[in-house]
Amino acid sequence: MEPIIRFENVHFSYPEGEREILCGVNLEIAEGSFVAVLGHNGSGKSTLFKHMNAILLPSSGKVWVRDMDTADEDRLLDIRRTVGMVFQNPDNQIVANVVEDDVAFAPENLGVPSEEIRQRVDAALKQVGMYEFRMHAPHLLSGGQKQRVAIAGVLAMRPDHIVLDEATAMLDPIGRREVMKIVTELNREHGLTIVHITHHMEEAALAGRVILMDNSRVRFDGRPKDLFADRQLIASAGLEAPQITRLVQTLDGEHGVDLPDDIIDIDSAFEALSMLLEKGGRPCQ
Repeated sequence: MEPIIRFENVHFSYPEGEREILCGVNLEIAEGSFVAVLGHNGSGKSTLFKHMNAILLPSSGKVWVRDMDTADEDRLLDIRRTVGMVFQNPDNQIVANVVEDDVAFAPENLGVPSEEIRQRVDAALKQVGMYEFRMHAPHLLSGGQKQRVAIAGVLAMRPDHIVLDEATAMLDPIGRREVMKIVTELNREHGLTIVHITHHMEEAALAGRVILMDNSRVRFDGRPKDLFADRQLIASAGLEAPQITRLVQTLDGEHGVDLPDDIIDIDSAFEALSMLLEKGGRPCQ
């Protein structure tokens, strides 16, 4: 697949800071992929996020969005139509007093004809499961519902790519599940390119690819199961593997249960334990 976003030797420092926040970052985001970006606070992951649609520009190096240079001011609107952004606090993205008016806000500002706006708003709200709430006041919704409305507002712009910056960080477990269900469906059923910046390991496990930011650099770029199986790397980056991975590793290391060390979700753990029992093994010793 062709890359939709490319970073070429990107360096970035904030004007008031001495330390580089991004240091020689090279990466590509393929169209249709689902990528999670991990890292502790200060690792550079949110700064990476802001380079993906020209909120920030590199101090040196280049960022390309569909071969458009993010430093080219003449292409800024096209870049931001291509890459939609969902932020941590949904209240910061909600601007209207009625859900459907909020979702219509961005396409109206893009000059989309009224009839097409109506179609886009209805389609976007249906995609995120919020169509029945279209006449509700956003401030009466739950955190998860607000974030789904924020995602609908981005979808109404018809982007090729959505980047979410800690979009579940302020939500309770139910809200997190609601949002992640929508995000995975957008990728798997609608082919939308997703970059999800998160500190929740269970959310990163849903992605096809994980990028680990550490000390302003890309330290790992590959499959989630390969990252979470590397206990030393995870620990040195100040992170922990998903709970199910740690449970499996404990069963293996402390109780002698012969299970693969790259299990990252409950379904895989259940399947591995079932196969072990069928072979006459014991789940514990």
